[in-house]
Amino acid sequence: MNFGQLDWGKTNRLAQIFKRNKKGEYHTVMLAMDHPYFYGPTTGLIDPRKTMQPLVPYADAISPAKGTLEYCLDAKVPVPVILRVTGGNSMRMPDQLSDEEIITSVEEAVKLNAVGVSISVYIDSPHQKQTLKNLGQLANECSKYGLLVLGITATGAELKKRLEEESDSNRNYFAHAGRIIQENGANIVKTYYTKGFEEVREGIQVPIVIAGGKKVPELDALTYTYNSIQAGAEGIDMGRNIFQADNPVAMIQAISSVVHKGKTPQEAYRSYKELSKKE
Repeated sequence: MNFGQLDWGKTNRLAQIFKRNKKGEYHTVMLAMDHPYFYGPTTGLIDPRKTMQPLVPYADAISPAKGTLEYCLDAKVPVPVILRVTGGNSMRMPDQLSDEEIITSVEEAVKLNAVGVSISVYIDSPHQKQTLKNLGQLANECSKYGLLVLGITATGAELKKRLEEESDSNRNYFAHAGRIIQENGANIVKTYYTKGFEEVREGIQVPIVIAGGKKVPELDALTYTYNSIQAGAEGIDMGRNIFQADNPVAMIQAISSVVHKGKTPQEAYRSYKELSKKE
């Protein structure tokens, strides 16, 4: 993994998130739980105290918004936090999802002991300039404290639909968007796995984590996790495909076995079924 020429603080924080395996490779399983900041009560996150607490110890990092972090998660669990700091929209108005601002300050993230912050960037949307400016300002502020910035290639409803209709353009879009996010200050890029992902990886030098996306069958989620790591991604930032699985605790362990131990999807799925029986 490329740590770049970062200061000691950022390098140390990256090492807290990305775990080194026996081959000397760095990988991570992040647990995304920031969905309610625009979804509201989400299946699996209606009461995070019940669903997320058992999952957190198996994650290399967690990415909640401020409300879930303060009211629903045990402060004594020593798992690195990447705090969601942008917002201003909701699923009530899906055509305005890209209209985001910085909601939580960097000082507040420091107070909450976050190792980094996350921000959505909507390339090729009506608010592209606004969200890129948010990213630049956030990166400058985080640099003062040595905090990491995770930049998310966010698509929104309209752009997502267009990408699905023009699937051949996905690779070019995610390569283009991811590199722009890197160039404007992100230390980690969160994006989507797509066919030909190796080309996306080649054009982005910072660590890449793959978004989990919508809920799919467990074997499918394990398969695109495996394909993502094989294509060069450093990790997964997965939410719904873990906390909405039939057995979330077994699922996060199966995902981790793919990311950290190199298990095939079939091997991991067998482990998932066996762990589910035990529980």
